[in-house]
Amino acid sequence: MLPTLFISHGSPMLAVEPGVYGCAWKQIADSLPRPRAILVVSAHWTTHQPVVSTAAQPVTIHDFGGFPSTLYDIHYPAPGAPVLAERAQALLSAAGVVTSIAPDRGLDHGAWVPLRHMYPDADIPVTQLSVQPGLDAAWHMKLGEVLRPLREEGVLILGSGSLTHNLYGAVFDDASVEPSEAYAREFQSWLHAALVQGERDALHAWQSLAPHAERAHPTPEHLLPIFVAYGAGGGHPEVERPLANFSL
Repeated sequence: MLPTLFISHGSPMLAVEPGVYGCAWKQIADSLPRPRAILVVSAHWTTHQPVVSTAAQPVTIHDFGGFPSTLYDIHYPAPGAPVLAERAQALLSAAGVVTSIAPDRGLDHGAWVPLRHMYPDADIPVTQLSVQPGLDAAWHMKLGEVLRPLREEGVLILGSGSLTHNLYGAVFDDASVEPSEAYAREFQSWLHAALVQGERDALHAWQSLAPHAERAHPTPEHLLPIFVAYGAGGGHPEVERPLANFSL
């Protein structure tokens, strides 16, 4: 059975300047059995209810602006996974989760930036599942629990977001407050401990319990994929942290 993953996908520039992150992503992929297909739960696809893509050949979405032109020339031509999308929809629907199909949704940078380094040949079928920022961590953990059987079918469930995501927090606010690194590390340490210890009630209430939660995530969409990945990990998942770092 494949594990589930959560990746902080960082800036789109990691597609061309991967640094330690690209190496870490590649090492993770190399350590795993080859997936039959990949289901990416990306922070960059937000909907009111879950949607999966049945695109047979998903386009590469350049969902950002203001970057060097070379970034917009990159394409990740992986085949789509419409059969997997339909299987995911069936599992969710059987659990009472209303789920829609998007016939032509491509791969946003939350998917193709890390996959470009993990599986550079782009030869593994990929589809995406959206997140619902209007719903909470418990909801997204439930989605993961329902999708867990996919792991036994050779599917890699990959959550892609960021452990902290406050673009305004990337610089020091002023001399009277802690630097970005300090608050980010404190938030991430709390989250990591709660995941390792299986404190699901605390995780469900992360916005009120985690230190600096509002500063770390002014909006929740970049953290929601971790709860899908965690839910798909089973009742008492073993948590590993291959790369301990922070991003904003």
